[in-house]
Amino acid sequence: MINLSSTTEQFNSHIMGTYGRFDLVLESGENRTAFDENNMPYIDFGSGIGTNSLGYCDNEWVDAICNQAKKLQHTSNYYYTKIQADFAQKLCDETGYSKVFFGNSGAEANECAIKLARKYSYDKYGKGRHNIITLVNSFHGRTLATLSATGQDSFHNYFFPFVEGFIYVEVNNIEDLKSKLDDTVCAVMFEFVQGEGGVIPLKKDFVDAIFTECANRDILTIADEVQTGVGRTGRLLTSQIYDVKPDVTTLAKGLAGGVPVGACLAREKCDNVLTAGTHGSTFGGNPIACAGGLAVLNKICNKEFFEEIALKSNYLKNKLMEIKAVKKIDGLGLMLGIVFEKDGLSAVDVVKKGLEKGLLLLTAKEKIRLLPPLTISFDEIDEGVKILKEILN
Repeated sequence: MINLSSTTEQFNSHIMGTYGRFDLVLESGENRTAFDENNMPYIDFGSGIGTNSLGYCDNEWVDAICNQAKKLQHTSNYYYTKIQADFAQKLCDETGYSKVFFGNSGAEANECAIKLARKYSYDKYGKGRHNIITLVNSFHGRTLATLSATGQDSFHNYFFPFVEGFIYVEVNNIEDLKSKLDDTVCAVMFEFVQGEGGVIPLKKDFVDAIFTECANRDILTIADEVQTGVGRTGRLLTSQIYDVKPDVTTLAKGLAGGVPVGACLAREKCDNVLTAGTHGSTFGGNPIACAGGLAVLNKICNKEFFEEIALKSNYLKNKLMEIKAVKKIDGLGLMLGIVFEKDGLSAVDVVKKGLEKGLLLLTAKEKIRLLPPLTISFDEIDEGVKILKEILN
């Protein structure tokens, strides 16, 4: 058995300290339960920040990954692979998009969307129409461009100069949006539910205003569904809940069930903007990642699966509201944020106490954020809520 302190000491001696890690060394996982190196179980209400969409080591997912690894683990994008073609077709068929670019993360997917929007506008209108509107409190990634797109001042430090060409609009403020949609803007980029910003859903009238105003000006709409997509909110895409169709949608996190992948989906009007040499990725469309992604889509893309997510969401929210310390629940589907009744209750402290009792939780600003695997059972919800209730009460 590995000693906890020796593992963390070895880890910290060789890996940059870019994360505020908790003192937990995870060793394995099965279904919706993770196990540390001392074999203590943890009910997972975070799924690797919404990434282990099928939980740990789903049998069909494992078989798909292993079978692909035995055949071809990687090849250059100078060549074709059948598994990438199959994954792309399934993803486009299920989402209704025309074409996709594959990368390795949500940040890469958003970088692709930013480049696509600027080139679309440059091709049609020339220079000077390059600004992209994003929302205050948004989060789009940690590369220089996606940090610049992120509408939070706390992220705009140290790494000067940041990338120019981003304008921030107040969330759900239609007048602010209209006042900044001028002839220098090529796209509006947004999350339907702001995840890192505090699990805050956009209002329907604000979303409708984005699409109406952009359609009138030939400005692209970019939906960052890195965290909200792939069934997380109860539909394959959250845009389906809002009854809109963005020109571009980005996906990552749960798309391949835990294997690194990012996807930038485009509609017909802009699916041929990025031509040979204008964008690329060495590992984008990796055969193993595509096999994992195809396994996820094959598992979740049916009406019954999404209906069950909605049932679990309502069940979880009702159970949480029975806890006296819970004031309200924000979010959609299995992407929820808990607002506490008491001021000064630290979300980080709740997470630490959860670890002591065998429950994995996340934070988002001052809230506890819940992103359990989409396959979580009602019994596991009961057990997790019981632990959380003990902590909060």
